[in-house]
Amino acid sequence: MNELVTAITTGSIAFIATNIDDIVILLLFFSQINATFRHRHVVVGQFIGFTVLLIFSLSGLFGGLVLSKSWIGLLGLLPIAIGISSLVNKEEDALQEVVATTEESKASTITSFLSPQTYSVAAVTIANGSDNISVYVPLFASSNLESFVIIIGLFFLLLGVWCYVAYKLINYRVIADVLTRYGNHIVPFVLIGLGAFIVLKSGALSLIKLAASCLCLVILVKNHEDSDEIGKNSSR
Repeated sequence: MNELVTAITTGSIAFIATNIDDIVILLLFFSQINATFRHRHVVVGQFIGFTVLLIFSLSGLFGGLVLSKSWIGLLGLLPIAIGISSLVNKEEDALQEVVATTEESKASTITSFLSPQTYSVAAVTIANGSDNISVYVPLFASSNLESFVIIIGLFFLLLGVWCYVAYKLINYRVIADVLTRYGNHIVPFVLIGLGAFIVLKSGALSLIKLAASCLCLVILVKNHEDSDEIGKNSSR
């Protein structure tokens, strides 16, 4: 019973943390519904894109069948690194970049067995899913087969809820603006907490070693940011 509750709780947190920005993208898509771009294109495209992301993340499950539990736990440092990077770099323009990508993909006419509209939504979902894969790989690796099945089922259930909520929110711009404004500030802390849970649950690192690792990640991320800034200034 405890394992079931843990799988549901962890899966829910992982999904919400990695898909808050998708609410904004779905809002944008739903706001552009017309005679040729229908609600079904948005929903089907979202499910197809998300399924591709899960397939890319399956290496975590297969790795979990081969690697020891302690090595698997170290993969939890990935979401921690993503969360720290988001806090340190403060990429304020991330949402605008996603919106621009959405507009560009929607205008694409790449031939596919899918309709171009569905393909556009799926392509944006995949392109915006690097954080999903980075979180899902260690999550799957730290799960047994039963927990994995529960988490996958929960993911698809929540994805349907996500589409429905976005569809309803299109009529409530105030709520959508709040999600857009504050969502990116909350997600980094959720990712760090989720990564810490994976590391500590597996026993890969003690709490002190985990804190030291986080401090090292902060220094590395900060140094990388400073190097990029110097490179940009020198190129000017």
